[in-house]
Amino acid sequence: MTEDLPSLQALALFVAVVDEGGLGAGARRLGVHQPNASRMIARLEAGASTALLDRGPRGARPTSAGLLYAAHARELLDAAGEFSAWLRHSRDADARELRVGASMTIAEHLMPAWLTELRRTSARVRVDLGVLNSTQVLAGIHDGRLQLGFVETPHVPRGVHAMTLREDELVVVVAPAHPWAQRTEPLTPEELARTPLVVREGGSGTRDAFEELLPTAALTPPVQELGSNAAVRVAVASGAGPAVLSMLAVRSALEDGQLHRVPTAGARLRRPLTVVWSGPRRLSGPAAELAAAASARPLTDR
Repeated sequence: MTEDLPSLQALALFVAVVDEGGLGAGARRLGVHQPNASRMIARLEAGASTALLDRGPRGARPTSAGLLYAAHARELLDAAGEFSAWLRHSRDADARELRVGASMTIAEHLMPAWLTELRRTSARVRVDLGVLNSTQVLAGIHDGRLQLGFVETPHVPRGVHAMTLREDELVVVVAPAHPWAQRTEPLTPEELARTPLVVREGGSGTRDAFEELLPTAALTPPVQELGSNAAVRVAVASGAGPAVLSMLAVRSALEDGQLHRVPTAGARLRRPLTVVWSGPRRLSGPAAELAAAASARPLTDR
């Protein structure tokens, strides 16, 4: 009976081809050479005794039988993932370690409280935390270096499980001597979009979220591009120009007068804070415990 079962790699490839709409794209997603991918799909079709894909100049589309095949393949891959997670957990039950990546705002302002809560409920868990930008966190989840990630970008790719923890507010800040600090009228989105800003580096969740909310801002070259929230705050306080940062990152600077918040017209700028992972859809073990601690603790600015 087992010799009739297709390989899990072949099933994963078929699902990737269905998701991506082409054999080449599906093969690239899994890192499989296209000639090997073609042979794997051909073996699946031979085992199923029917065509699973309609191949054409615009790509490969599943046949009606292929759609049903893909649905059952997903169920089997999910079950295999659950089994693999259980096996890892049972094999390493005494060494409860968790490799986590967090983008900078979350790591600086939220993660310490979440880890304190995790230690209170699960003292034996050791967390290896990497402070990265959102793009780097997602890359670490994709290649398996990280078991759990926390990101601020709204762009979570397919193939990664995600759960929104809550929303965060982005605010416009300037130095107290900046002309905007004296204005009485709210700043319009159009004016903000055409103003050169001090920004985080490419791949930062803060920058991604702002440009998602105000797409035309990406067309204006920044006055400075810096690699951390702290560097952006210092540059703004020194008079380099305005910036858009999380309220979490500027609260203290606003309270002690180093920065000034500029009111904006229209809806508030909000972005999701998201926990991401790969493998089984349902988190288990220390990863589930940390995600629960994160979702249970309110933001400090609410």
